[in-house]
Amino acid sequence: MNSRQNRRKFLENMTRSVAGAGAAISGATLTAFPSASAKGEMPYRTLGRSGEKVSLLGLGGYHIGMQDDEQESIRIVRAAVDSGVNFMDNCWDYHDGVSEIRMGKALRDGYRKKVFLMTKIDGQLKDIAAEQIDESLRRLQTDTIDLLQFHEVIRPGDPDRILGPGGSLEAALAAKKAGKIRYIGFTGHKDPEIHLKMLNTAFQRGFTFDAVQMPLNVMDMHFKSFAHLVVPVLVQHGIGVLGMKPMGNGYVLKSGVVTPIECLHYAMNLPTSVVINGCESLDRLEQGLQAARTFRPLTEQEISGLSARTATAGRDGQFEPFKTSNIFDGTAHNPGWLG
Repeated sequence: MNSRQNRRKFLENMTRSVAGAGAAISGATLTAFPSASAKGEMPYRTLGRSGEKVSLLGLGGYHIGMQDDEQESIRIVRAAVDSGVNFMDNCWDYHDGVSEIRMGKALRDGYRKKVFLMTKIDGQLKDIAAEQIDESLRRLQTDTIDLLQFHEVIRPGDPDRILGPGGSLEAALAAKKAGKIRYIGFTGHKDPEIHLKMLNTAFQRGFTFDAVQMPLNVMDMHFKSFAHLVVPVLVQHGIGVLGMKPMGNGYVLKSGVVTPIECLHYAMNLPTSVVINGCESLDRLEQGLQAARTFRPLTEQEISGLSARTATAGRDGQFEPFKTSNIFDGTAHNPGWLG
């Protein structure tokens, strides 16, 4: 059987498995998640088969390096934690390490034990990946990273490079054995087919990721949809679903057809463990907190309305430039990060 036939068989099997499990994907994935409490508290969900409890809203790490004043970055992180956000996103390359350094400082004074800390590495070869893991640990001022993810899996060749002999998976497994990391995942924003190739390649090699991160927003349902193609596979295998770019770095809002809260509620209505939101200010953090505290499962009518309202704007990826251009591809502009 050739690779194309293997690929087709994999997708057919996944489709049958998901259908048998009763996963409903129609514009959005409907899941019977509870609403937030009447007290307006932060909802928590389970991160796949790990059993870890994580906040519905996660704090995006890139935006923690955007403030002119480091103390403002620290205030945002601590305000998020004090408000019930326990999922922290970051990456080795964000602002040349500034995001990790600032988050490390923010998580002093007892804050580290209150959070589930995730960061990402770019290195796709074992040696450079190991160096980046150790550097992230130093910057974040921690002995253990809860979730390490391979960043920007956006090229067709990335899965074989990361998962093959001498690839970065070997470094991650060694770090896990040494107690430096607890769980392993990957991220990407380009094409759901590449996510499926990464998953399939790992399955064929006897490895299942703990979490996978991807853009999940109201435009995604119409163009190269991660919600339609990738999320069902993750649900079937008990892999944590991490949604990012709920507003597409602001591009989705430029369409003028949805509000920020609608964007966040749509992403929260999918079987996401966490919706990661970039919060460059306390006001933006409060917006995310409001969305999480007021979330309730959307009705089929509400989903259909969102789908109809965004159909024209979303059909060609105009408001998801991370899928259609390389302006968000940090590793394309800095190939040395890959190794």
